[in-house]
Amino acid sequence: MQTLAIVGASLAGLSAARAARAQGFSGRLVIIGDEHHRPYDRPPLSKDFLLGTITAEDLFLETDDDGLNAEWLLGGGAAGLDADTRTIRLNDGRTVTADGIVIATGARARQIPALTGLDNVFYLRTMADAQGLTPRLVAGARMIVIGAGFVGAEVASSAASRGMEVTMINNAPVPFTAQLGRDMGSVVADLHEANGVNLICGTGIDEFHTAANSVTGLRLADGRELAADVVVVGIGAEPNVEWLAGSGVEVDGGVLCDAMGRTSVPGIVAVGDCAAWFDAAVDRHRRVEHWTGALERAALAVQALLGSDSADGDTPAQPLKPPYFWSDQHGVKIQFAGHSTGHDRLEIEAGDPSEHNFLAVYYRGEDAVAVLGMNQPRLFTKWRRSLVTPAPKPAAAVAPAAATAH
Repeated sequence: MQTLAIVGASLAGLSAARAARAQGFSGRLVIIGDEHHRPYDRPPLSKDFLLGTITAEDLFLETDDDGLNAEWLLGGGAAGLDADTRTIRLNDGRTVTADGIVIATGARARQIPALTGLDNVFYLRTMADAQGLTPRLVAGARMIVIGAGFVGAEVASSAASRGMEVTMINNAPVPFTAQLGRDMGSVVADLHEANGVNLICGTGIDEFHTAANSVTGLRLADGRELAADVVVVGIGAEPNVEWLAGSGVEVDGGVLCDAMGRTSVPGIVAVGDCAAWFDAAVDRHRRVEHWTGALERAALAVQALLGSDSADGDTPAQPLKPPYFWSDQHGVKIQFAGHSTGHDRLEIEAGDPSEHNFLAVYYRGEDAVAVLGMNQPRLFTKWRRSLVTPAPKPAAAVAPAAATAH
């Protein structure tokens, strides 16, 4: 392999570049990004960076000793791919042909079309998004957060700490149920209500009220009216995969990959938020939109990519670590690892959920399959290491074409 192209100047893309050099790749390394910035850390955007306690310089991920010796093509991004020739077409008309390709184009915030172009409506996915929202965090102002996912919850927490009147709307009866289950989702909901956030669950939005190109309020499906000075939308993300249309790379709610990140096209792997890897723990393809997934899985995908170019052939699948994420909300560090879906028992191993300082373990039979901690980092780390990890299936058994869900 003489040329390796990484499409996506993200944490996943940078991790792939670092892994390639660490694993002995000494050829031409090209990194393509749509933003003008080099890779930066996104989790602080809804917390420290939004509150102004760290600067843009603190977010950048490269270090002086990375030694990547890479060509950076920034500010345009990829427009298309010819998988047969492994040629990437850029938005500015240039092309890059490579022997191996890492797709790391990430995801974008899901939009509400009715709010397009309004001055006081914000999404939080990029540094520019956070820079636009920061001046709106004014004590006494009314913020409505649409969506009680982790980004929305962190923004709500940051805004409440600034003295804003915050209302968070979630259409499901209990927030965070998909990740944590109903019982523990209720504990996080209580944390927000205890810190002054007005949490409204189990209803949707019927109508937005606008004036002077801004949202002034909205009417809920149950008839309630809410006034707004600023609106933040956090209703999930959509993978950036449109540029792969017609390329031959199989896509279904993300780039479909086996358990090592290999796509349906030899010589092309995918990592990060755009990639739907096969996960033996849930027996399906799934996208994992978490920082640690972007960091750790990139090395596996690069190993598979460089291994397929060697005399030994394809690198066998390695066991995937259970997914892990963390969140800081109202001064509480929330950590979660594993898969809570299908658990049949939940045990509080330490602390008290009512005090938002505890550790809970999810069991399936006798196996610990997930763990949740609030302000319990040491005990959480111990339990995280003990989670059951299913053995990977042979690559042939998890070919991308077999995907039925994501």
